[in-house]
Amino acid sequence: MSDTDHGFGNRGNRDASVVNPKGRGTVDGTRRSGAVQPGSGAAPFLAATALRGGYGKADILHGCTITVDRGQIAVIVGPNGAGKSTAMKAIFGMLDLREGAVQLDGNDISALNPQDRVRAGMGFVPQVANVFPSMTVEENLQMGAYIREDDFRQTMDQVYTLFPAVAQKRKQAAGELSGGQRQQVAVGRALMTQPKLLMLDEPTAGVSPIVMDELFDRIIEIARSGISILMVEQNARQALEIADIGYVLVQGTNRYTDTGAALLANPEVRRTFLGG
Repeated sequence: MSDTDHGFGNRGNRDASVVNPKGRGTVDGTRRSGAVQPGSGAAPFLAATALRGGYGKADILHGCTITVDRGQIAVIVGPNGAGKSTAMKAIFGMLDLREGAVQLDGNDISALNPQDRVRAGMGFVPQVANVFPSMTVEENLQMGAYIREDDFRQTMDQVYTLFPAVAQKRKQAAGELSGGQRQQVAVGRALMTQPKLLMLDEPTAGVSPIVMDELFDRIIEIARSGISILMVEQNARQALEIADIGYVLVQGTNRYTDTGAALLANPEVRRTFLGG
């Protein structure tokens, strides 16, 4: 479906940076999905197990496992280069795995491409280039509803209720908003697909502490609605404070896995990864 079909003219094509076709590990729109397979009934809502893969011939992930139960907030933290964002991209199908499997809601979706993982219930918000800047806030949300065939106005109203500052600027170009407001638009667009699992790659990058606290409050609200959250976050201490479960990755492997509170209380985690 073209931008003209939506009445957006050529603006979406001019906003090609949101796709980043030359970036590493980005979506290959030509790759077809394989079949969905039955998963293990005893597995958590999301079970990404023994993931091994990376870019080209180099492995970045070395057998890491990430699981999230329904309605949980799971946070991935770790040093730079630990494979945090790579793990998110692997779970979303943005890079090929040499080993491992991804199961969602009782189904093995390892063979699905990212587009079909969205239809299976995943919503993904990248760290950068995550809005169409020349489109209005409302048009960005409409683009998020591209897989919907029903009336999505109620979902749009829910997004506006969740992010009232964005609602006030619904007719304004997304590129004119502050960094925090653009993040809210990006999260709202992902929510328009009615995801079962919302994946956020460093949602508070570059925003002020006040905006960070507001975003975390909204993330808690989303999780309370029953949507599972998987988040990579550079503000590790603050993220672990809201996490039901946390994963500390080092060189693509699980170094620590525990509740957010337990990781915050772990002296080795505090000393090595949280600055004491």
